[in-house]
Amino acid sequence: MSNVDYKVEVLVGLEIHVQLCTRTKMFCGCELAFGTEPNSRVCPVCLGMPGSLPVMNKQAVEFSILAGLALNCQIPSFTKWDRKGYYYPDLPKNYQISQYDLPLALNGYIEIPTDNGLKKIRIRRAHLEEDAGKNLHTAGNFSQVDLNRAGTPLLEIVTEPDMSSAIEVRTLAEELQRIVRYLGISEADMQKGHMRFEPNVNLVITRAGQQFKTPIVEVKNLNSFRALENSIDYEIGRQLDRFLETGETMEMGNKSTRGWDDAKEVTVLQREKEEAHDYRYFPDPDLVPVRVNEQWLNEIKSRLRELPSKKRLRYVKEYGLSDYDAGVLTNDRTVADFFEEAVKAGSEPKRACNLLTQIGLKLANARGCAITELGPKAADIAQLAQMTQTGEISATAANTILEEMVKTGKAPRELAEQLNLIQKNDAGELEGIVDEVLKSNPQAAADFKEGGKKSGKARGFLLGQVMQKTKGRANPKIAAEILDKKLA
Repeated sequence: MSNVDYKVEVLVGLEIHVQLCTRTKMFCGCELAFGTEPNSRVCPVCLGMPGSLPVMNKQAVEFSILAGLALNCQIPSFTKWDRKGYYYPDLPKNYQISQYDLPLALNGYIEIPTDNGLKKIRIRRAHLEEDAGKNLHTAGNFSQVDLNRAGTPLLEIVTEPDMSSAIEVRTLAEELQRIVRYLGISEADMQKGHMRFEPNVNLVITRAGQQFKTPIVEVKNLNSFRALENSIDYEIGRQLDRFLETGETMEMGNKSTRGWDDAKEVTVLQREKEEAHDYRYFPDPDLVPVRVNEQWLNEIKSRLRELPSKKRLRYVKEYGLSDYDAGVLTNDRTVADFFEEAVKAGSEPKRACNLLTQIGLKLANARGCAITELGPKAADIAQLAQMTQTGEISATAANTILEEMVKTGKAPRELAEQLNLIQKNDAGELEGIVDEVLKSNPQAAADFKEGGKKSGKARGFLLGQVMQKTKGRANPKIAAEILDKKLA
């Protein structure tokens, strides 16, 4: 094709699979546990043995409805279970219990921040299904099947193709991870396969007044934000190059699925994409439909909590925090809750924020634990922040004390005294020290009085001498006021 000007619009929809953190599987009583011996958490139901009958996990249904409510979805009063038929070694029944035309939640939306403000991404549906098992390829020239995961409750969230860049998709995926963790319905640990992403990508190319749509590609089972973003960026470039080379456009039946090669950073063709009729959906005869009455729905609604996006906005408005600080605090629900407890206990919000984000999170990451497991309570953080606010200790000393609190379990004031970090606030005592400094450094005092560039440098030197004489324990604000008065 000749090289003429063209315009490219990117269309990306996302399918998100979220493993729900119920105690047992979706349709049987087998325990959900990660990293156990292969095929040790199975029973006749999840193995698909003849004559075994599934029983619905009520908590999984409630978790799914809760997610639907958080995503502003409609919750139908009637939904049902369907069989999605296909053969694969890790699917022992040769069908998957899923939902086809009547999902648990539909027609919702989620808002994500972009450079142009908030963008609304429509949620087409959120339905509940059982996960398949897992194929293992590490035993040599053959594969093994571990069915411990078979039957795990899986919430599939499907968006409309409303995203126009890889970074928008990543932003949405990260926000969804925060939401399900805030709701307590999933650990969303991608390294354990609790959250997997499948973007559907294609392009609308406008050229010489005509529009052309490239074939839709679904990239399968991405389990990191980096892989999600990079695979979409690669696929955008690949589809554009292919269109310019062949002119291939979207026709019925030419969808395909591709895998992501993380080492080579390319997508690889897996198979032509199946259409819905290929799966032979039909209502599952072994399971009764789900009817959600108003009383049950209201009970589930009562479990909704403030979601991270709303919390971020409130922290900026109510506490005067920066967008960045609010984002760091609300990224994890336990951190946000701990911060709010410290504020309620009397801490000035910005000081509590600094202690938690600059020292607390660093220590928690180093120890591989939650910030609430470090030892200090929210009331201890509040006391430490108050000591800083009143000038009893410096901000630097507060950081040192917090580190020692984690190591020793001692109270802030006890450590401040023990480490000799209580600031000198006695104006009379500090005035004598300032006099000594001025007497010992007449040239610096003279340079200050000359004005110009030397003045600021001389003042900084003199204040540094005061802090040095007090071994850093002088209240810098009081010391500076006394110094300025003497120099004047």
